[in-house]
Amino acid sequence: MSDVKMDAPTDKNKHRSEPKGSDKGKDDKKDEQKPLPWWPFVLAGVVVAGFVGVVLWIVFAPQPDVWTDDAYVMVHYATISPRISGQVASVDVADNQVVKAGQVLVTLDPRDDQTTLESAKAALERDTAQVNNAAANVARQPSLITEQEAEVASAQARLSFAQSDQRRYGNLAATGAGTAQQRQQADTTLRQDQMSLQSAQAALDASRRQMDVLKAQKSAQEGTVKADQARIDQANLNLSYTRILAPQDGMVGEKTVDVGNNVSPGATLMTVVPLDLVYIEANYREVDLRHVRGGQHVTIHVDAYDIDLDGVVDSVPPATGATFSPIPPNNATGNFTKIVQRLPVKILISPNQPLARLLRVGFSVETTIHTGLENVVGEQDNAAARVTAH
Repeated sequence: MSDVKMDAPTDKNKHRSEPKGSDKGKDDKKDEQKPLPWWPFVLAGVVVAGFVGVVLWIVFAPQPDVWTDDAYVMVHYATISPRISGQVASVDVADNQVVKAGQVLVTLDPRDDQTTLESAKAALERDTAQVNNAAANVARQPSLITEQEAEVASAQARLSFAQSDQRRYGNLAATGAGTAQQRQQADTTLRQDQMSLQSAQAALDASRRQMDVLKAQKSAQEGTVKADQARIDQANLNLSYTRILAPQDGMVGEKTVDVGNNVSPGATLMTVVPLDLVYIEANYREVDLRHVRGGQHVTIHVDAYDIDLDGVVDSVPPATGATFSPIPPNNATGNFTKIVQRLPVKILISPNQPLARLLRVGFSVETTIHTGLENVVGEQDNAAARVTAH
């Protein structure tokens, strides 16, 4: 029994008796040393190169569509303010109310202005009567002048007679036929008639000059009447200013007035926003405007309602946004850093779009101008007018 057991080796001993350099171990090493396939690396390289090419194309290739999200809904609205001071008698509109041009917005107390108007009318009537009186004096003066001319003629006749008497009595006195008393009386009469003639001539000259005085007085009174009429016109204007009207169609906003307020000229009472005249102000970088000109189609995306509207480029502005800032940049006073400027391009809303009524001033929008890569530089080179203006 013991011999048999010793001659029959076990499985464990068989396993241990296998040589280390067997064929199975060689096959495993050959499998581990197989080269990796090359096509994944080629595919990855193609993908990376394509991605880089697309990025470079997007960055450097000219794009027919230029986009910006720095754009807002704008409008030129009317600020409503009184032209005269007064107390508010009534406010005839409410916040956000749609109004028409000429509609009464606010009424001021008209009694003070009505009293001023009546006083001006009374002054006009008084001064008109004075003009009529001056006109009557001017009309009467020619008769007085004629009367003075007759007096001068009468004085000249008397003087002529007195001169004849004086010569006659002088001759008689020289021959002894007349008395000295008669000669003295003739001389006295001559001097009196000479003085009477001078007085009549002076009165005639005064009457003629009085005509100029009367005409000047009449002109002055007529000027006063014109001033009275101007005061009446101003009083009528002030009375009309007590009714503050809407200057255009629109919607009431920023209303700050109420009944009983005392207002002064220029104080803001409310605004009237013409929503039918809104436009888009899109701030494009200057390098994006190479192919932009008026008349190009624009797609407007309204963030508030997630809708798209159609528009058209109106014009490119005359200056950048920084030019009109309260403190414009002055690059000559310090270290210069070049910064790409933006220009607020004006874009009009195309008509016949019901959704455009949803726009409100101040909304943020995104605009895409479809330029078609127009040759703006070449067109301007051959045109006398500015092709990027109206």
